[in-house]
Amino acid sequence: MFEDKTLECKDCGEEFVFTAGEQEFYSEKGFVNEPQRCKTCRNNRKNAIRGEREMFIAACANCGQEAKVPFRPREDRPVYCSECFAKMREEQQ
Repeated sequence: MFEDKTLECKDCGEEFVFTAGEQEFYSEKGFVNEPQRCKTCRNNRKNAIRGEREMFIAACANCGQEAKVPFRPREDRPVYCSECFAKMREEQQ
């Protein structure tokens, strides 16, 4: 039903692919307009509007590696690096 489309970003002028999966998602959500910006320009625009997130550094409670998180870690709650957090989510499902 859907096929990949090549679109041109209105900000940077680069071509990007609007995949069949993305088109299906847009359709399911009721979006009628195609995206006008590539992923990089969309992310840059979002960050410009809301500002950069402050990141905090903590030690992963599982492996001990450095973990950067977008919240201030508390002593009473464990913090996990991205890899350990993903493994834990897989195990829960």
